Amino acid sequence: QVQLVESGGGLVQAGGSLRLSCAASGSIFSINAMGWYRQAQGKQRELVAAITSGGSTNYADSVKGRFIISRDNAKNTVYLQMNSLKPEDTAVYYCYARTAERPAYTSPYWGQGTQVTVSS
Repeated sequence: QVQLVESGGGLVQAGGSLRLSCAASGSIFSINAMGWYRQAQGKQRELVAAITSGGSTNYADSVKGRFIISRDNAKNTVYLQMNSLKPEDTAVYYCYARTAERPAYTSPYWGQGTQVTVSS
């Protein structure tokens, strides 16, 4: 089992920055990828950014050049640095983790979600 605890959401003006954190605990040795999804009100959950255990990263086109995903292995924590935020980035952001037991075609481990609100 993997537990994920997120922090760092909040309210920011357009053009501002926020950094989200996701701390993993439990069977962290089994994690092979982590990242962030987001879900805006009335919309489907969408992948924002991901990072593998090998350090490869992937971003949604809508956030490329503005968001940066990184990790601190010593702290078992993944970060999402969000810059140049736009009102359309407003959503609940969910951290996720994938393991060998929860591959891409299954439901990953989820964090509790953190609200990000960008005002215009």
